Amino acid sequence: MTGTGERSTYLDSSAIVKRYVAEEGSDQAKEEFRRAYAGEHVLAYSVWNIGEVLGALDRARSVKRLAEDDYRLARGRFIGETRRMVRHRMASVFALKIDIIDESWKILESAHICQADALQLATAKAAEAARFLTGDERLHAEALKLGLNSALLGTRRERQRSRSKSGG
Repeated sequence: MTGTGERSTYLDSSAIVKRYVAEEGSDQAKEEFRRAYAGEHVLAYSVWNIGEVLGALDRARSVKRLAEDDYRLARGRFIGETRRMVRHRMASVFALKIDIIDESWKILESAHICQADALQLATAKAAEAARFLTGDERLHAEALKLGLNSALLGTRRERQRSRSKSGG
């Protein structure tokens, strides 16, 4: 897919997980999905994020943060919602193309971060995302260094921004 541009919000894996597992920042993540359903913006993430989210849900189940039934429900909702949102153009899922992978290698060597985080940053850049949302402080800092308009979910400032955008 091509970049989604000024109306797009890139969600890293931690931000997506907050949609399906109750934790700090979950209300903000849910608000971003609500805004996408309302047509206010398009969510963007990488096909890589899908595997990471499934892995995070599985880990939550294995450490008993999610019961088996809750895991199955969260997994099903994530997969179903992703398919539905892409089909209705409320979300864009980016493939791992060589230009994104190449950019991620440059990022991981310059920022000294893991491949997964570098892929998310490179994909957000390729998507020309207007915003980058994460629950990871280090990834947030690196996103800012790359010139991305990054927000850290779970912080008081981001909670205030979400409330002001939703009129609450």
